[in-house]
Amino acid sequence: MSNTNPKIERRKHKRFEVPIGIFVSFKPHGAKLGEVINISRDGLAFRYFGGKEPSDGSNKLNIFLEEGGFHLNDIPFRTVADFGTYQIPFTSVTMRRSSVQFGELAHHQMSRLEGLIQKHTIERAT
Repeated sequence: MSNTNPKIERRKHKRFEVPIGIFVSFKPHGAKLGEVINISRDGLAFRYFGGKEPSDGSNKLNIFLEEGGFHLNDIPFRTVADFGTYQIPFTSVTMRRSSVQFGELAHHQMSRLEGLIQKHTIERAT
């Protein structure tokens, strides 16, 4: 028997794929780094190596481009989901995926986020 219930989309804003080169780091623990998978006006998803949630003790993140020239700092967030996707063989290192929802952004932060989305993402197919 197949599941005929359609998946309910709870997101308010369209999600955009990130080809490569957008990263997040976490405050106050700037050593934690993740690669952004997709992003919207409300939040983002990223992958990282580790064993603990990156939000452990962190409540703000920075978004930046690998190439440089773009930094968006002190974005408030809360973790919505965090789970392991696979463990690197012969190590205790796990690749994890996390989804975060942004808190209230200042006008200049929202403006810069929208510019990042317009210039460095592709629209996600539904």
